[in-house]
Amino acid sequence: MLNALVQRRSLARTSRRPGKTQTINYYAVDRCYFVDLPGYGYAAVPTAVREQWGPMIEGYLTDNSRLMGVISLVDGRRPPTPLDREMIAWLAGRGVPTLVVLTKADKVARGRRRPLLTEACSQLGLGEDQVVWFSARTGEGRDALLDAVSRLLALEAG
Repeated sequence: MLNALVQRRSLARTSRRPGKTQTINYYAVDRCYFVDLPGYGYAAVPTAVREQWGPMIEGYLTDNSRLMGVISLVDGRRPPTPLDREMIAWLAGRGVPTLVVLTKADKVARGRRRPLLTEACSQLGLGEDQVVWFSARTGEGRDALLDAVSRLLALEAG
């Protein structure tokens, strides 16, 4: 998503296999940093590695005075998972501004998107202005995501 967002092919390393991000990775983009954290959902990694991610992610999200918000990636082909719901509720409980990106928009028929968006908003307790469809493959949703990130940055600056 980050590569497509900033239109650079190799700013962030990518892999077809989930679980490759195992540390905190910082990317300077214009006037801010995007920070890639390990995913909390499906990842083909040993249990011991996954168990280390929780404290690392929680520490980053709670002990960071410069955190302006979180962009959480959720597979748009299906309803949010229990882990997705737990993460968004956890962030809301701490007052962390959150955007949800429904990924893989290119794999979801346009007629299914509205019901999936409505369901995601309902299950995650978010308004439609906090949820954006996006395809890293085609770049669809890039402008909407950039607008949402700009609103988030303006909210924090003001």
